[in-house]
Amino acid sequence: MGGLLHNPYFATGAHFAVTGLAMIVFLSLFELVTKYQVWEELKKGNLAVAMATGGKIFGTANIFRYSISEHVSIGQGLIWGTFGFLLLLISYFVFEFMTPGYKIDDEIAKGNLAIGLIAMMISIGFSYIIGASLIR
Repeated sequence: MGGLLHNPYFATGAHFAVTGLAMIVFLSLFELVTKYQVWEELKKGNLAVAMATGGKIFGTANIFRYSISEHVSIGQGLIWGTFGFLLLLISYFVFEFMTPGYKIDDEIAKGNLAIGLIAMMISIGFSYIIGASLIR
């Protein structure tokens, strides 16, 4: 398969498939750790949930962007992308820990746009830091 990855079309398709599956798994993990039901809240039009979830999607994709560009094999990219995702997940828990006066998930579930925006920016911001550190 290493030879096939030299073909840019095959390599792009392979990265797309592997990263797409990984993102589905990782978003499912985020769903498990949040106190609200993401897809139910999105159906209701909860913009705070949409922003927080969008930040997680962008953050995870951004980490994989760095991981793909920094690692030769799909396996290495997946390992480093997974490591980066775990760090992103930790940043989510740190955000919750840093706000002892209220619960982030509760505020997002209530539709608090300010908290949803900050959650989105934390995911995006940390994804750049994490991604930049995923060096060979």
